[in-house]
Parts: sequence; structure tokens; C-alpha cells
Amino acid sequence: MHATRPITKAFQWDLARQVERIDVLLRWLPRYAAWGYEELYLHLEDAVAYPSLPTVARADSYPLEEFVRLVEAATAAGIRVVPIVNLLGHTQYLIKAEALRDLNELRDASGRPLGRGQICPLHPRTLEVATALLRDLAPFCTAGKVHAGLDESFLLGRCPRCRSDIARRGLGAHFAGHVERLNRLARRLGLRLGLWGDMLALAPDAIPWLPADVTVYDWYYYPFRRLPRVELFNFAEADLAAPLQARGIGYYGCPMNGAFRWEPLPLFTDRMRIIIDWWRRCARVGADGFLVTSWEPGRLAFDLTVAVDAAAAGLWLEPGEQDPAALLRRGFERAFGGADGGRLAARAALAADAFPFCGYHRWQINDRWDVLASPAGAAPFAGEQRALAGITRKAAAGPRALAASLAFRLYLARRDVFVRRAAQAVWRLRRALARGARGEALRLAATARSEAAAFAAAIGEGTRAARTMWRLSRDRRVAGPNERMLAADRGRLRSWQRWLGRVARKPELCRETAPVCGAWQLLFTVRNFAPALQKVVVEQRRPDGAWTALHALHTIEFRAEAARPRTAIRREFSVPVPGGAEAAAPVVLRIGIRGVGQLEVSGARLTDGVVSLRPAGGCASRTLGRPAPRGGFPAIDWERNAGEVVLRFP
Repeated sequence: MHATRPITKAFQWDLARQVERIDVLLRWLPRYAAWGYEELYLHLEDAVAYPSLPTVARADSYPLEEFVRLVEAATAAGIRVVPIVNLLGHTQYLIKAEALRDLNELRDASGRPLGRGQICPLHPRTLEVATALLRDLAPFCTAGKVHAGLDESFLLGRCPRCRSDIARRGLGAHFAGHVERLNRLARRLGLRLGLWGDMLALAPDAIPWLPADVTVYDWYYYPFRRLPRVELFNFAEADLAAPLQARGIGYYGCPMNGAFRWEPLPLFTDRMRIIIDWWRRCARVGADGFLVTSWEPGRLAFDLTVAVDAAAAGLWLEPGEQDPAALLRRGFERAFGGADGGRLAARAALAADAFPFCGYHRWQINDRWDVLASPAGAAPFAGEQRALAGITRKAAAGPRALAASLAFRLYLARRDVFVRRAAQAVWRLRRALARGARGEALRLAATARSEAAAFAAAIGEGTRAARTMWRLSRDRRVAGPNERMLAADRGRLRSWQRWLGRVARKPELCRETAPVCGAWQLLFTVRNFAPALQKVVVEQRRPDGAWTALHALHTIEFRAEAARPRTAIRREFSVPVPGGAEAAAPVVLRIGIRGVGQLEVSGARLTDGVVSLRPAGGCASRTLGRPAPRGGFPAIDWERNAGEVVLRFP
């Protein structure tokens, strides 16, 4: 057991993905100070106008004078600032600028830099650019530290100079060499360098090469019993604290306060459990600090991430309290005021946890409506809609951030029901025509048109909720990502209504491809029994023998239940297949797995809603892919299948 010593309490604002209004940030800073937070980490990328690199800043970036106001206000509140300036992975913000494109590690066949990628640590200009960025930010590093990111640098070693260096010295020494060069820059400016710890879990042989005066920020965003885990290694445990602290390297533990990618709400129970687990770990190992991070909150109401930060503060404001629900209730009280209101709001937030909109399988509806047709239909989602409607009603008088977020979540539930019912309507239309019941088909089309007209009102309600979520803390003149998604939904609804109009005039057209399903649909089940970083890809063979991608979907789900070495997660896939419906012409499809890990595929069949075809040779379960590694730097290939099953119909 390490000797007890104060743990620095820190929080992070991600300003790189969306700009929060400066007045909102200034309003919260004294509250954070009152909750006991001592450091503020600012994830920036191109959200600041760097004087030395004027081509980097995006159009809505903070003018330098506003950034000065933010840092001065933090200082006045007693909070020290640590800017985060990514200098390896997540450096698209640099290479998007034409003048900096040549820094890219990725090149085409002729050696020209691509428009996507990450900077090369050995490029002759990398240290020049890093020096400019660090010098510009040095006056704002009031904690005496700067954070260089360096996380998720999966493209490391792609260019010839880096491949040669890795072959000569090894990956760990190559990565640590970049850290050492950046650390020298930071020291010359009187700053201590920080970096995220995930690359050290992938390349632990870098640890002996690291400068002893850096600080490593260890992160993992799922609850854990003993040690944090590594997704790429099928959630194998990893202990970075011991080897880092043995060398005297600073160590912070870092949970997260918000949501993943397209989630409209934090999964509050998971967030609080991981915050508690990290707090316990930091106390157990004698960590230097505890940093509650925030990432990509643009689809959230910003105030809800603040409420989670306020809840986390209960761990030191009320020592001994480690019940997630109790901490969240007190956090809502601190953030929004009022014991009764805080209790009711926290109860609604926790109730919504029972209906998470988590993982790519749920999120695929955001991009297309034709991948949800299923014999199960909408029944499993109708109950979710009813429950969320009740939760939303009870929260309507509570904090606007929560009320609007729940109203938007209710829209997503309504959309799930509507789109699945629409796909079922197409299949019922086809079955009615197959029986010769033309009148029934016309009635079904009329009912579907009425339901579509009603759903237009739901889109309006969802849009109002999305605007409220965005405008509470962001530029009211800008449409946020949720509102843009709803605009796309409105376009998909119009396509569906036009399709129904054509079918009402000529019912036989229902056999053709619809906006909510294909002329034919490939159905199969995926069992994600060993989660890692897999992607399922469905392709069709063309007459010339080439394969065309029909659909692709990552299987990771970002929930505690899915962050285990062994799970029983089963998901039904539904993929539209081009082809005429008048005859089941021979179709050759394949289901592939890419990325890292294994999964099982079973129950493949092709249907138009009337006829169901099994593939030649049957549809026995098949395990695809290779077991995820237990260590080492991953070779992630999203372009080629690591395993596949070929299906021939009929």
C-alpha cells in the first residue's frame, strides 16, 4: 500500500470537436473550484487560433483573446490550466492544412502525402511545428504542464523512415524517442510533458526508454474490478502504474464523464461506476492525480457532463460515499440546485440507463433505414418507447439539459419503432399481393402513409429537443450534429412517402427496393462472444467476379456488459441485397470479419418477405477471424477480411 498523499483533482473540456460558448465556460469555472477541482485540461486541436500556425485554426475557433479570458478566469478561480495539443495520433487537424500535409505518415504509391492520417514523428519539420504550437500555448500552461496526447497512434511506422527506425531500434524505442524529443522542447519552455497511456499498454517496451520527468495519463472507460483492460486485447487486464511508478514517472487515472460517439445521454450508471473504480485505484496505487475526461460531447447537452463531474466530486467532498445513485443525486443537486429537483432528475437519468442507445448496431439507423427489416419487427422497441415517454414526462419540469436530452432520446425510440414498422409494412404488402389480395395491399399502403404523416410531427419534436440541447451552450446560429441527423431523417421520410405514393397507384411496385428495405434482405445472427475491435462486412459478387460492399458495421458496444473477455451478445443483422424480385436469380454473398478478434455467424437466409431462401450447403454456425492478441502493437486491417463465409443463393 502506498503512503497516503493528496491526489490532484482534475477535469477536462473537449473543445476540439465543438466550441462551447465562452460565457458558459466562464460561468462554470467557479463552481468547479468550489467542488474541489484543481486542474483544467483543455483538448484543443484546431479550436484555437495559433499565432505561429494561422492555417490550422478552423472557422469557429476561439480568438486568442477569448482563450486568454478563459485561462485568466480559471486562474482567478484557483484552477490551473493544462492545454492538450495532439502531437502524434489525432493530428488530422494539422495535416488538413495544405502547408502541413507533408508531415503525414501516410503516403500514396508515388510517395505523396494523403489527406488523412497522422504526423510522422521523424519528419524533418515535425519538431519545428511542435515547437511553434508549444510556444504559442506556453503562456496558458498555468499548471506548468502541457499534454501532448500521443494516444491511439495506430498508424505508427507506416512511412519508410519510421519503418527503418523501428526495424533498427524496436517500436518501443521509436515511440519513446518521439516522447523524449517533445520532452526536451517542453523542458526548454519550463513545462512538464504529459501523454496518454494507451500506447504504453500496446508497446510496454517503451516504458524503460521514457524520460522519468513525464506524466502518463492512464485511461479506460468501463468499470473494472481489479485492473483496467485493453479493448484490442479482448479486454485483457493491464497495469501501467507499477512499471511507471517504479521509474518515478508521474501517474494519473482517467475515467470519462460523457457518452460514446452517437449516444444522446451518458450511460450514467456506467460513468459513475468507472469514476468510482478509478478513484479507488488512484488511492490504492498512490496516483499523482485523478482526471475526469470528456470527449466528443457535441451530441450531448454540455450541462449533463458537468453534472457527472459534480457527482464525481462527491468522492472527496463526502468521503466514504461510493454509491453511484447517491453520488449522481448529489451531483445533480450541486450542478442544478435544489435537493428535491436533484433527486428527481437523478432518478430520471438513472431510469433512462435501462434503455441505452449504445453501439453501432443501434446507431446504424442514423445513416440508413434499410438495415432494420426483421421478422421480429417493432415489438421489442415499442416497450422501450412507452417507458421513455413516461420518464420524459416526469423529467419535463427538471433541468432543461436533462429534459431536452430525454425528449431527444424519446424521438430516437419513436424512430426505431416507426422504421421497423415501415419495413414490416413492405413485407405485408408483398405477401398480400402474393395471395392476390390487391385491396388489402392498398389498405396497407394507406395505413403506412398515415403513419408516415404522423412521424413527421415526431421529427419536429425531436428537432426542437436537439436544438435546445445544442443551444444551451453553443452557437445558436449553427445546427448541431443531432439536428443535422434529423434533417437527414426528414429526407429519408420524404423518400419513403414518395415510394408509398407510387405503390398506392401501382401496388406491384412494392416488390422493388424500398427506402426501408431491399427487394431482397440478407438476414443473419452475429454472436460477439469475445469482444475486441471487430467489424462485420457484407459483400456481393458481381458478374465479373469482383466484390461490392453492401454494408459494414463495427461490433463494439461501449457498455460495461460488453467490455468483458467473454460475452453472450447476439445481434440480428439485416442487409438489403440488390436484385429483381420477380425471380430469385443466383446471388453470391459473403460475410467477412475485419479488424481484431473473432465472432460467430449463423442463421443466414435471403428473403423478400414472402419467400425465404437458405444458402446452398446450409447455414451452420461459423466462427470467423482469429483470437485477439494478448499483447503487442496491433495490425488493424480494415480493408481485407480476416475470415469469411461465402453464401450462394438459391
